[in-house]
Amino acid sequence: MGGQEQLTKSRVVKVDSEESWDFYRTQANGQGCPVVVHFTASWCVPSVAMNKHFEELALSYQDILFLLVDVDDVKVAASKMEVKAMPTFVFLKEEAQVDKLVGANPEELRKRIENFALSNRSYN
Repeated sequence: MGGQEQLTKSRVVKVDSEESWDFYRTQANGQGCPVVVHFTASWCVPSVAMNKHFEELALSYQDILFLLVDVDDVKVAASKMEVKAMPTFVFLKEEAQVDKLVGANPEELRKRIENFALSNRSYN
């Protein structure tokens, strides 16, 4: 059965417009939910290669909202976050950027998300 993987629901939300970008950020902020955004492009091989790692991390960290933004589809979001290369991972807390990682580095991404999750648990 080749379609087995597709039965698993993705926890990564694909942002496809400026409206959905604003909606998810505002909703997360209202719920006190931290956000990690993967800025990607379909033509960028290193960025596409990071999708699998990003999905795995989203499954591990259920209390963080994981967003996927294609810079060609949602140029406004990429511009607002000053994304200049792909992949770029932006960490948001209360709609403010608290960290940014540029480049395809799965291990560094895992470390940063782990630290981000811990910092969000300890501030109550």
